[in-house]
Amino acid sequence: MNKKLAPPIKSEILEMICKVIADTNKGLTGSEIEKKLSDCKIPDINPLMTKWKRLYNAFVEWQNEKQHSNNILSFIQKSINPARFIGRKEEFEDLRYEINKVLSFIGLELKETGRYTPIKKSRTIDDAEKRASRLKDKLKERNTHSDIFKYCKAELLAENYFHSVFEAAKSVADKIRLKTGLTEDGSKLIDKAFSVNNPMIKINDLQSETEKSEHKGFANLLKGMFGMFRNTTAHAPKIKWEINESDAMDMFSLISLIHRRLDNSK
Repeated sequence: MNKKLAPPIKSEILEMICKVIADTNKGLTGSEIEKKLSDCKIPDINPLMTKWKRLYNAFVEWQNEKQHSNNILSFIQKSINPARFIGRKEEFEDLRYEINKVLSFIGLELKETGRYTPIKKSRTIDDAEKRASRLKDKLKERNTHSDIFKYCKAELLAENYFHSVFEAAKSVADKIRLKTGLTEDGSKLIDKAFSVNNPMIKINDLQSETEKSEHKGFANLLKGMFGMFRNTTAHAPKIKWEINESDAMDMFSLISLIHRRLDNSK
């Protein structure tokens, strides 16, 4: 930040900031809070309170006296400084994403460099759009196959993991039908398309036992993918089959591998 005095931050936004920075799993420890408050010249007035309340009280007391938020914004920068997260990029991005949701209400965004940039102030947080952007960034980091984005665009926008996995699995079947002209689905589609004796799709030359084993293994992988991901999502209510972000990312990686092998098949 420059030397211009930033206006005070509303108490409800300060509270959200403190809850992100002092989060039990990803935020600062008690000793880190103490050090950074000292570095930013903000008195630690209630060191025995829970972390986020301790931080909130310190911020409110300091801001009420000084009538600007420069030191608080400096505290945020020091807490989410990229140098603190060497070797922990995903953790850094997760924390930066969460703090930026809150900072958007005061017209700021914390960039990857650890510096602020002004943005248009948010009146409401469009969670679907923001989460979709974050998820897409993570998928790009994994070099996810482009067909995943093509088939999951609407689901990614709402970050609906359950149905995005369903759509991604469907994309594999669609590609196989397109390559073969078959109309079947699931195991019947795989059996016809990847028959060892009369294959419509080959992932190798099928000249040796090793190649035949690989081909059969790939077919079984496809069947397993349909059985676990697609069939489950097609028949189980969403509430009974919860998929978190980590599981969804791993599923997307598997489906990306399958797409790449299909792209290179004969």
